Order: sequence, then structure tokens, then C-alpha cells
Amino acid sequence: MTLRIRGVVKAAQTAQDSLNSGIPSQEITAFKAFVTNSLEAIEQLCDREQMTPEQLPSRSRLAYSFLKGIDLDNLPILESRIASAKKAPLGLKNIKVQQRSILQQLSYLAASSTPKPDLFQKLLDSLTHAVAEIEKICAQHQATPADLSSSSGSIYAWMKFLSDESYLQLHLQTTRSAWQIAQAVSRRHCQQLEVATEVTYQAGLYKYRRQGNAATLTISEGFIYANSEVLTALVTDALLGKSQERSRLVKDFASSPEYSQVLLELDSFASANRDQAQGKCYDLEELFDRLNREYFASTLVKPRLSWSQLNTYRKFGYYHPAKDRVVISSTLDDARIPQFVAEFVLYHELLHKYHGAKLVNGRRMVHTREFRRDEQQFKFDREASRWLEKLAWNQARIFDSEQWL
Repeated sequence: MTLRIRGVVKAAQTAQDSLNSGIPSQEITAFKAFVTNSLEAIEQLCDREQMTPEQLPSRSRLAYSFLKGIDLDNLPILESRIASAKKAPLGLKNIKVQQRSILQQLSYLAASSTPKPDLFQKLLDSLTHAVAEIEKICAQHQATPADLSSSSGSIYAWMKFLSDESYLQLHLQTTRSAWQIAQAVSRRHCQQLEVATEVTYQAGLYKYRRQGNAATLTISEGFIYANSEVLTALVTDALLGKSQERSRLVKDFASSPEYSQVLLELDSFASANRDQAQGKCYDLEELFDRLNREYFASTLVKPRLSWSQLNTYRKFGYYHPAKDRVVISSTLDDARIPQFVAEFVLYHELLHKYHGAKLVNGRRMVHTREFRRDEQQFKFDREASRWLEKLAWNQARIFDSEQWL
């Protein structure tokens, strides 16, 4: 028997509206109680029926997941938003020193011949603490991380990203692989050259600096999903000079959805409380309302909507379930691109919210048969897909001609 809980979707919508508009400081306690009580009521009803919230019908499950994911310790206070509009960007002292310390610890772990789980956990704890301290400082200034200066905001986003253990593991593996490749290339071609490797959130794909017999190779965080062939091409290009074949491998990966996914998520941390639904050409709020009426019978709880702060080359949207936030690439906010293309990408991300993830044969699947069936219901499915393919091709050509490396 399916358990239907009345009011759960409305509760999620009420909470979402409050988060979007900002919560007056005098209402913070009441808002926290509202969310906590709603969650407790849902969980008690599920316990009574001997089921889990994950077994609820789709809309109730998604509403519960949204309520569960609200960070009650970092709520957007209405006064903070008003004040932050009048303030200069907030710069943090010593944040670059913190980043340098973290990079050094990562380099040490990457170069270690044996695993050091205790040091890894210590680093993870340090990142979590650093992120919490930054958010605390922002709150003390009646601001949010979105109000940080460009430099401080980028470092905060990088730390926040790495405070997820799975991303920190990927980051460390990539740093270790790049370091091992650099040592091998150095031994064969660059005698007595000591090469340090770093992976971080930066403009461009990589930077290579050499001074005497010491060199540092800094690689974009977007390469944490790159395979050994791509990393070998990148490191070799940096140390020995570019070749057409190696550069093509590197640029092809930098045009991939995997690379863009990382950059979009980093960007979402940097602008977590600074949603910008109104773009230069298209308003995501208006697009959502139209899509919700036409494809979801106006039943979908509106997520947070924002244009990204950067252009991407193949992946043009991202849905963050825990934050219930959709970020669309600014590449699509262009009068030369038809509105239905931006609508299609937004619709795709809304389907991620609607369907969620499912376990199929023990594997977590997001693009299920039901997902693809609904995706094909979009009126301009084929036309939009062709536009995105053409756009990815044109963007890759533009990318190829720019001095990114």
C-alpha cells in the first residue's frame, strides 16, 4: 500500500519560498522548528507504516529530501541580503596561506609511497573546520560566502568542494597520478629537475613554472576525472612543450561534460547564496513557470535557479539535490541561442529533481528509461539536441583558438 502524506509538498514549497526571499532574523527560530517538526512528522508516519521516507511516492519523497537537505545552521537571513548589497566584497586574511598549507599536505600525501589514512582524515577534518570558520566569519559580517571577494570566494568554493570525502579522494588520486607521471617524464628527459604537482580551482587548464632545477605544475580541478592518457598528455606538454596530438587530447577532455561538471559545481559553491535567475536575455524563473505548467501540471516544487558565473563547453546544466538548486551555464544566456534551447536544458535538470536517482541492478542510475521517456516529451527535443551539438562544436573551436594553457 502506498503511503500518501498530505501537506508534505506544501511544506517544502513554503520552506523554499522562505529560503528564496530570505528569512527575517526574528523568524529564524520558528523556521527551524517548522522544518524540524515537518521532518519528524513524516518520519513518524513512515515508522508507523514500517517503511522509510525513500519509499514514499515521488513528489513526497523529493519534498522530504529537500527539507532534509536544508542547512539550518547557514540560513539566508533577510537583513544579511539587504546589508550585503551595500557592502564591498569581503576579503579574508590568511585564506591564501590556508590554501597553500592544504596544497602542501596534499602534495606530501600524493608523494608518499604508502597510504596514510590518519593524515587523510586529519586533512579532511581541517577542510571541514576551515569551511565552517569561513561561513562563521561571513555570518559575523552579516554576509554569506557569496559576498566574498573573487579570490576569497574561489578558495572557499575549492575548500567546500574538497570537504566532500569522495572529491578529496579523487583530488588526491589525480595529484598522485600527475606527480608520478611528472617524475617519469623528468627522469627520461629533464635530468635533475624536481617537479611538484598541484590541483586547484583556477582559470585556465594548467600553469607551469620553473626556477632552476625546481618546477611546479598546477592543474585545474576539472581534471580530477581525467584518465592516465589525458594526464600523461597534459604533464608531457607542460614539461617538454606542446605537440598537436597531446594538446588535442587535453583540450578534448576540457570540452567534456565531466570537466564542465566539476567547474559548475565549484561555481555553485562560490555563488551558493547568490542565485541569479534573471540573465542578460532569459529569466530562469519565467522558463521554470512555463515548463512547470506544460510538463508537470504545475505540481513541481520550484528549486533555486541560477545562471552560472562561467561558460561551459559541453555540459550546460547541473542539479544539486541536497541544495535543491539548478545552475544553468551562462553560455545559453545569449540572444543568438533560441529560448527553447535554454528551456530544454532546464527541463532536463528539472527531470533530475522529479525522478531522483534509482538503484538498478545495484547501480545508481539517474538517466533511467522513465527519465528518457519524459525527456522526449519536450516539444523541441530534436531541434534543441541539434543546437546543443552545434553549440558544443562551435564552443570547442573557440576554446581551441584561445590561449588557455
